[in-house]
Amino acid sequence: MGEVRPVWRVSRWDGQTGRVRTDRRTELLAVSAGGAVGALVRYAAFAVWPTRSGGFPWATFAVNVTGCLLIGLSMALVTPRLWRVFLGPGLLGGFTTFSTYAEEVRALLDWARPGTAVAYLAATVLAALAAVAAGGWLARRARR
Repeated sequence: MGEVRPVWRVSRWDGQTGRVRTDRRTELLAVSAGGAVGALVRYAAFAVWPTRSGGFPWATFAVNVTGCLLIGLSMALVTPRLWRVFLGPGLLGGFTTFSTYAEEVRALLDWARPGTAVAYLAATVLAALAAVAAGGWLARRARR
């Protein structure tokens, strides 16, 4: 039948690789802590830069594009797994908000602002993809 391994193991030093091996519990805590911090930073950005009803949602646009740039940078530069899960799906996953982006597109359509909705829809996707690519490019240049 084989050895039964626990799903949740404690982090430990691996003498063969010379690295600390993290368990799923540690990674879950890292993602959770990062997500909480990222969501608080996003909340602060929205509090400082509110969007007018029917206006272009600049705060969400800036948050998502900045977050994508940082994702491109961090995923190319950060190598320890625990830091990668803290930064990527944790902090930057909590910071970026594509659900708010989709809701704002819907709201712009409800406010009879289809031109603004389409511009926001396209500009966010294009700028976010360009930001991830730019972040990866900048990270590769920084590593040289």
